[in-house]
Amino acid sequence: MSGITSSGDPGSAPAPASPSASASAPGSGAKTVAAGYAFTGPALDLGALLWDGRCLPEAQIRVPLAMLNRHGLVAGATGTGKTKTLQLIAEQLSAQGVPVFLADVKGDVSGISAPGGENEKVRERAAAVGQEWAATGFPCEFYALGGIGPGIPLRATVTSFGPVLLSKVLGLNRTQEQSLGLIFHYADRKGLELVDLKDLRAVVAFLVSDVGRPELKGIGGLSTVTAGVILRALTTFEQQGAGEFFGEPEFDTNELLRRAPDGRGLVSVLELAAVQQNPQLFSTFLMWLLADLFHDLPEVGDLDRPKLVFFFDEAHLLFNGASKAFLESITRTVRLIRSKGVGVFFVTQTPKDVPADVLAQLGNRVQHALRAFTPDDEKALRATVKTFPRSPYALGEVLTGLGTGEAVVTVLSEEGAPTPVAAVRMRAPQSLMGPVGAAELDRAVRSSSLYGRYAQAVDRESAYEKLQAPPVTEAPAEVPAGTVAPERADPSLLEQVVGSGMFKSLTRSIGTQLGREISRSLFGTSRRRR
Repeated sequence: MSGITSSGDPGSAPAPASPSASASAPGSGAKTVAAGYAFTGPALDLGALLWDGRCLPEAQIRVPLAMLNRHGLVAGATGTGKTKTLQLIAEQLSAQGVPVFLADVKGDVSGISAPGGENEKVRERAAAVGQEWAATGFPCEFYALGGIGPGIPLRATVTSFGPVLLSKVLGLNRTQEQSLGLIFHYADRKGLELVDLKDLRAVVAFLVSDVGRPELKGIGGLSTVTAGVILRALTTFEQQGAGEFFGEPEFDTNELLRRAPDGRGLVSVLELAAVQQNPQLFSTFLMWLLADLFHDLPEVGDLDRPKLVFFFDEAHLLFNGASKAFLESITRTVRLIRSKGVGVFFVTQTPKDVPADVLAQLGNRVQHALRAFTPDDEKALRATVKTFPRSPYALGEVLTGLGTGEAVVTVLSEEGAPTPVAAVRMRAPQSLMGPVGAAELDRAVRSSSLYGRYAQAVDRESAYEKLQAPPVTEAPAEVPAGTVAPERADPSLLEQVVGSGMFKSLTRSIGTQLGREISRSLFGTSRRRR
């Protein structure tokens, strides 16, 4: 069972039970691969090299801490160990003082807050990979979209979310997206705060009414048909429970950058199990978080460790049906956010789920097992093999023969060059590999210092209330006989904005948030200054 090939194409032989490399003694080839991971600076330990069907604990496979802002991909079929890999990397990042964001789609990541349970399987895994395992829990904050499910409620205003991301989650076409952008522009210009979905619905309805229709004549107008599509999409969206997510107080993404009092990085876990039926919402929301971080963080260049590592689970949901402009915006954000000290790991089943331009930005790769039961599976396998550097492994055989908790790895070295491809038996997480109890999770949420800040929703005066209120008419002042009242000029745009409730509410923003500029980013999100 050699599994050796000089090419990267899948072999035609049946998949081996474990990865193979050279048929010769493991000394030469294994040492060459292991030398590619002998970093001198701080690094995370992934596991031990697998070579010719043997696990070599002396050959440790690692990833430099400073290279984790160069982004990454964790991929593999269902049940192959992707979640445990996330947990393993998150634990070590936290221990190194790096904050982490994890999306918990299936509801089984909350155990990272509690010490793991030692058993025979854990002891065997630790011994095989040369790991000094000790049960350890890590500092966590638990969040939920709009309070749907357990967690501190995360909310965003409609204005902050912006027309591009909202169009994506509503499934609008390009023309409808442009119309939605026009609606946002009008609301900004008139000081109509779009806080929640009823505000947006009110503005759309107003702009196609007899009174509001003339408002947009000079800048394009809004057709009744397009308005109807947007309103129906909003209604469906709300029926799926998404209305709870939009509102105030809006979440400050700087909360994700905190450390615990003992210096470890906080692990922010977004509990998404309660909104699994609306995957488009949470995938787009994760992109909003990234966009908001991108706007707020300063340029820092290359650091010795990232400010935050962000794991983007179920990544294929973000890219499904995405427009060319949307994909270009994602690509730019991923490329540029590295210089802000943020690393992004996309988590999905196969690399082909991620567009090529985005995949090209992902320097660190952990590929768990793939299955090849159908012609489509075979095609995906061949495409995955082509994304790896040339190696002595017959990757087609290796990838279909990996066991649970094993993966093929290549990362960026401390010099920024790709390391040799290595088959790896991954280490075991030290925290609980499963969810914590509901009562324990609830206690953790309610005892958080952030709970009082974000738990209670606030519904202040915004676009809906302003458009529902009858117009205020002032009685004309008495003018002495024989005099002519001076004409009153229409207020300038600046006067309209400064006098609006939107401007006044922004100047009352809490803490270090100085207000929201009425400007829009790559995704149409409103930019905040902190």
